[in-house]
Amino acid sequence: MKVLVTGANGQLAWELKRTLPEHHEAIFCSRNDLDISDISSVDDFFSKNQIEGVINAAAYTAVDKAESEQDAATKTNSIGPKNLAEACAKHNSYLLHISTDFVFDGQSNTAYPSTHKRAPLGVYGRTKADGEIAIEQSQLNKWAIIRTAWVYSSHGNNFVKTMLRLMAEKPELSVVADQIGTPTWAHGLAKTCWSALDEQLLGIHHWTDNGITSWYDFAVAIQRIALQHGLLDIKIPIKPIPAKNYPTPAQRPNFSALDKTSIIDASSDLNPKHWQEQLEEMLLELST
Repeated sequence: MKVLVTGANGQLAWELKRTLPEHHEAIFCSRNDLDISDISSVDDFFSKNQIEGVINAAAYTAVDKAESEQDAATKTNSIGPKNLAEACAKHNSYLLHISTDFVFDGQSNTAYPSTHKRAPLGVYGRTKADGEIAIEQSQLNKWAIIRTAWVYSSHGNNFVKTMLRLMAEKPELSVVADQIGTPTWAHGLAKTCWSALDEQLLGIHHWTDNGITSWYDFAVAIQRIALQHGLLDIKIPIKPIPAKNYPTPAQRPNFSALDKTSIIDASSDLNPKHWQEQLEEMLLELST
């Protein structure tokens, strides 16, 4: 299959490139290569390149900046998916769209099933929810949405690499302890995307690594494993704090664990690993 992968500069696309199966040909496009908010550019690109499948990894993910840059977030997170769905419908192509736990309000105390009602708290979550709805309401029949959360990689900017930098620079850290979710290594997510493409997965599903944790416990694990593999030299104190002590422009869900039952039931070869195991693999990769 000839596949368009959007968001080429992001950490998921980087992992999609290095896990690309031999039986697919992929074109990786950044915003400079293809503006997915421009329907004529999208349609022209599909026609010229005979695109058969799309993995939409493009997203405006600056959660706090989105509160003041709603137009930019809307273009990428809402209009872009709508245009890709329209182009896929016109060219009989398959669309796999990547979404987020931020479409939920975080008020649940059990993992969110993929069928749960959307209730985003801020601009980022709302624009991502609108992108999902645009795909659902399009004329396209061959589509899937995979929601994920707390994504990190050895490439790009993310919580893990920020923690490593701060742990090397600061005498101590304070990390939010009352927001709960699941870290997800982008490498495993990328493999899941290729599997979904191969199997022509349909509908809305969730994918994260296994287990749940807080940002505080995630940070503690990062430091512990990084010390074991020589990525850090000195152990520093990490203090748990409530989210109210670390105010941000955008409100975040307090609980956003995602139930993966539907995607595991639908696929023949998906085997999620625990987030601590995945974290160790990624940090080992960084150390070498």
